[in-house]
Amino acid sequence: MIKNPNPVAKNVTPQLSDATFIREKVPMTKEEIRHVSICKLHLTSDSVLYDVGSGTGSIAVEAASLSDDMEVYAIEQKENAVQLITQNKEKHGLENIHVITAKAPDGMDTLPVPTHAFIGGSGGNLKEIIEALKAKNPHIRIVINAISMETICEIKEILSAYDVKNEDIVQLQVSRSKQIGHYHLMQAENPVWICSFEF
Repeated sequence: MIKNPNPVAKNVTPQLSDATFIREKVPMTKEEIRHVSICKLHLTSDSVLYDVGSGTGSIAVEAASLSDDMEVYAIEQKENAVQLITQNKEKHGLENIHVITAKAPDGMDTLPVPTHAFIGGSGGNLKEIIEALKAKNPHIRIVINAISMETICEIKEILSAYDVKNEDIVQLQVSRSKQIGHYHLMQAENPVWICSFEF
């Protein structure tokens, strides 16, 4: 029998705060948006998840922490972001995150077949990424985050071009309290569209 004097209970829901991530100046999917996006993925304990445009790796870390049997591939083209993903992976002690330095869909060919994909950044290649994901798994579940109208237009074109199932688009606007003197005022974050669907 092996005794662990400092056991850590596994997460059963997304729960990591933004403060737990090393961020610097790389964009990050914020806490509430991250939690809803991961819930929209409908992950299972043995999922193979591509986190495309991983940034700081917040989605990859949050998802990978839910199950040791899940394999997460964080795909990112910017070298400073790749370093942050690696640092956040090591900080949270997650061996099931694999960091891929590439501009998607490049770098995806040799990876295992994904069951799920999260797209937080596409580098202008959203359609090509979607086509590559569909080619690897015709039944993949995909969640896309968007903050610009241009990306929303791209998503609409993709949804119209393909025979997708269980299409769902929500817009989240999060406000956080900030203490100013004796008062707490709500300050709004940027609205984010979360689009989820399956083929």
